[in-house]
Amino acid sequence: MHIEQDISLKPYNTFGIDVHAKHFVSVSDIEALKAVLKLEAYPNKLILGGGSNMLLTKDFDGLVIHINLRGIDIISKDHQSAIVKAKAGENWHEFVLWCLENGFGGVENLSLIPGNVGTAPIQNIGAYGVELKDTFVSCEAMSVETQTLKTFTKEACNFGYRNSIFKQEEKGKYIITSVIFKLSSQKHQLSTNYGAITSELEKMGVGSPTIQDISKAVIAIRESKLPNPNEIGNSGSFFKNPVISKALFNELLQNFEDIPSYPASDTQVKVPAGWLIEKAGFKGKRFGDYGVHKNQALVLVNYGNAKGSDILKLSKLIQKTVKRLFNISMEAEVNIL
Repeated sequence: MHIEQDISLKPYNTFGIDVHAKHFVSVSDIEALKAVLKLEAYPNKLILGGGSNMLLTKDFDGLVIHINLRGIDIISKDHQSAIVKAKAGENWHEFVLWCLENGFGGVENLSLIPGNVGTAPIQNIGAYGVELKDTFVSCEAMSVETQTLKTFTKEACNFGYRNSIFKQEEKGKYIITSVIFKLSSQKHQLSTNYGAITSELEKMGVGSPTIQDISKAVIAIRESKLPNPNEIGNSGSFFKNPVISKALFNELLQNFEDIPSYPASDTQVKVPAGWLIEKAGFKGKRFGDYGVHKNQALVLVNYGNAKGSDILKLSKLIQKTVKRLFNISMEAEVNIL
């Protein structure tokens, strides 16, 4: 185990924020993770995965533990499904591509989502009508306090919209080390009705899509709307799509006839946060080295040398403006540290 000193976290977060960790260690196996968690000399610890769902606003005066556990295994397979185990440090999109190469379906709509496998269950990642929980079987996680491993079933994870037990009562208490998925091996159930997938497939000239076609369509859509974190620092969708009452939605319809919505329950609807931000006048707005992306209002960006505090200030301005205009409270999807 090699603990480094005064390390920039710029390469370890997709926003590309240049804050420093006083101490830093990367762990690539379970025993190393146990050992580093037991180090009493570093009481202040921060767990870092793919760095895709966080906004770092200041230096970290403690030990950053980078989870670099790697490996994907097929546990079992039959003519209907495959059980696959992926370790936490695997890049999510590379895992999706691995599934496609092996003919396994269920995660193709989640192509090109930034981050790692281990952080995916924390916020129950989702896109284009599919969520992680749809293929999730269980995950193994290590207790930060006792260094023991525990298995969390789908039911135990209490998944919700961009939510799970790991963002609520167990927040900060466990480190996910691996995830088990149940994927289709034949007769894949395709999800093409959400967003622009159908029109993108038509543009591609595809009449009977495969899971590979769905993935290509999703990638094309995402690349047309979302900036590549390697080129412009960002964390994908910064805000959750707010869920509001049908009564409030009907009120808003009086002044905003074009307000879009999706059913959330018998009494609630989900309103796209990107539409609210665009209507509030923020889409494409730039403030020096940070701003709101020109093609997708949900994405806050670092054009080069922005501070995390700058982006946080912008996010609060957006929340305040949307609340004033629409009486809707928007919640950040990213973790702010």
